[in-house]
Amino acid sequence: MIRSTLAGLALAAASLVAAAQDGKPIEWVVGYAAGGGSDSVARATAETMSKSLGAPIVINNKPGAATNIAAEYAVRAKDVEHTLLTADFATLAANPFLFSKLSYDAEKNLKPVGLLARFPLVLVVGPQVPASNWKEFVAWAKAQPGGVNYGSAGVGSPHHLAAELLREKAELKLTHVAYRGAAPAMQDVLGGQVPFMLVDTASGNQFVQAGKVKAIGVASAKRIASLPNVPTLMEQGLAGYEAYAWQGLTVPSGTPDATVARYARALQEALASPAVKARFDALGVEGLPGSPSDMASYVKAERERWGRLIKANNIRVD
Repeated sequence: MIRSTLAGLALAAASLVAAAQDGKPIEWVVGYAAGGGSDSVARATAETMSKSLGAPIVINNKPGAATNIAAEYAVRAKDVEHTLLTADFATLAANPFLFSKLSYDAEKNLKPVGLLARFPLVLVVGPQVPASNWKEFVAWAKAQPGGVNYGSAGVGSPHHLAAELLREKAELKLTHVAYRGAAPAMQDVLGGQVPFMLVDTASGNQFVQAGKVKAIGVASAKRIASLPNVPTLMEQGLAGYEAYAWQGLTVPSGTPDATVARYARALQEALASPAVKARFDALGVEGLPGSPSDMASYVKAERERWGRLIKANNIRVD
């Protein structure tokens, strides 16, 4: 009886591995439009992963509702062994606190495969703002009688929450102006409709490097390779201030552990490859290699950190 049970378990395990290696196309769901930073990261990584996995990876863009549309689609997938999801700052850390009701539970319905990348954030101001560093920016902002407006990629986006953390730490009077993405917000900073924003490097570096906006400081702990001459906000005196937009790769919770492990190995190989590193460097993003458990620990810390800020400031989407 025991021998037959063990044989059955071995056969089941073998069939699971075979299913994951059957060459069938793998669907990678991205909660943002094609052509953006998240889409570019997924496509660059998928191209290399597909070679390791021996199967094509097809990117399926499902933008909207702060990644909730994409997440709901992925967790309801019938073919869990061939479904991947880019789950980011919003999906895993912010949305559980921003929305009163979600159709999925990120902790229960998604399994981590590994972190993908983080997008450094840069405090930029339009050409009309008379500030070139953090000290001058604070003096200018505090001199405005009604406070200062700032743009973001949307309510609850890392750009928004990082600015709220900035407001809290620097004791500034700021008013949020939400846009439908970082690109339109950046256009209004360029045009002077809003004076500043915290922008991710993928969306903002080209404008900083072209001199169309001024970079006051980066929100990272250390200076970033794509903007080596821009000091961090911490080194300019804003103690303990660090914020990123980040994302990881997940699968539906029903995915067998053997398949998760296989995807995780392929992901690490991709992140270590020269092609992916070069593409990430061009985008101004940092690869984040690590195991599924590393991702789980990172997400837990981020959820606790930003959940506190969201609740303390009563930030809601619905």
